[in-house]
Formats: sequence, structure tokens, C-alpha cells
Amino acid sequence: MRIPFLSMFIKSPLDDLQEHAEKVKECSWAFHQAVECYASIRCDTFEELRQEVSRFENEADAIKRRIRGHLPIGVMLPVEKFEIFRYLREQDSVLDSIKEATNWLSYRPEAGIPKYAEKDFFMLIDAVIEPIEALTVMIAEARIYFKNFSEKQRRKVKEIITNLRQLEHEADKLEYTLTKKIFKYEKDPITALHLIKLVEVIGNTADHAENTADMMRAMLAR
Repeated sequence: MRIPFLSMFIKSPLDDLQEHAEKVKECSWAFHQAVECYASIRCDTFEELRQEVSRFENEADAIKRRIRGHLPIGVMLPVEKFEIFRYLREQDSVLDSIKEATNWLSYRPEAGIPKYAEKDFFMLIDAVIEPIEALTVMIAEARIYFKNFSEKQRRKVKEIITNLRQLEHEADKLEYTLTKKIFKYEKDPITALHLIKLVEVIGNTADHAENTADMMRAMLAR
């Protein structure tokens, strides 16, 4: 597929999607710090970290609005506009889940994760952050593909998508294992409710990362 000459001088919306993905990654790192702080009863900076997560989410929202409001009119893009919007919606949903999980942590004044769940809990956190980080690599490689339409580059992006899906599958297994463990060991119903909901929301971040990869696969299929 050839792109009209004038389109070569228009900034690609994929560049903005890359910027948005980087902000999602930064937000996930702040979330990881917030969770570590929450799990450590001696940490007293959780609220500051929660605010940092919110700040990254707000900055990403500004990028999202820019993408939605400034797509070029009358210029052929390497992908359809509706595909860009669907991709952006899923990538933005990763942020929404991160923010929701951080806020959900803050609802309980008693900080800390039960010892029986601590190891699996942090394994789940690591498992969901890995596909989030993969999003930045995927969009970076996709930007190269949509400039040269190389079949070799296309295969490279598809390999990242396949790997991202596998990462989400591993996160799903950890979510299932941890939920079963909470039902088995937790005696306090409020703590059980809080933990199960928390695990579900954290798992949703990986689900939305996989959905973002699915949107990329659809764009590659054009």
C-alpha cells in the first residue's frame, strides 16, 4: 500500500500512541512502588505514590484527547481511524485498571498483604507489568512497519503480539491460583472481599494489554 506524498509530512498518530504507551508504562512503575509501600506496614508514602499514579493517568488522558481531537482530515493514514480509536481505548483501559487497583488499595486503612498471599501477590504484580512494558516495544516496532511495510518487520510485530498473549495467559493462571488461596486461607470476610476484588482488578490490566495487542493484529491485517 502506497501512502500519498502529502501524508509523508503529517505527524503519524502512531507517534502519539507511542507516547501514550510510555505514559502507561510509567504509571505501572508508580503502581508497583505503591503496592510495595502498601505491603510494607512501615512505609508512609503510599498516598504520595497513589497521587503519582493519578498524575500519570491524567497526563495520559491529555495525550488521549490530543489523539482523538487532532487526527488529520483528508489525509490517508496507514491504518483506519476507527482502528486507532479502538487501539487507544484498550491501551487507555490498562491505565484505568491501574488507577482503580491503586484506589482500591487505599479504601482499607489497615495496610499490608497477608503472609500466605504475599509471594503470589507480588508474582501477579510482576506478571501484569511485563505485558504492559511490552506494549511500548510493540507500538515502536509497529511504527517502523507502517513506514516501510516490510514483511520481515511485520513478522517481528506479530511475534511481540504472540509473546504478549502468552504473558497475559501466565498472569491469568497466577490470578486463579491466588484467588483460590484467598478463599482457602482468609477467615475475615471483609479482607477476603478486598483481596479478591483487588486481584481481579490487577488481572484486568493484563487483559486490556492483550486486547491492545489484538487491536494491533487487526491493524496489521489490512
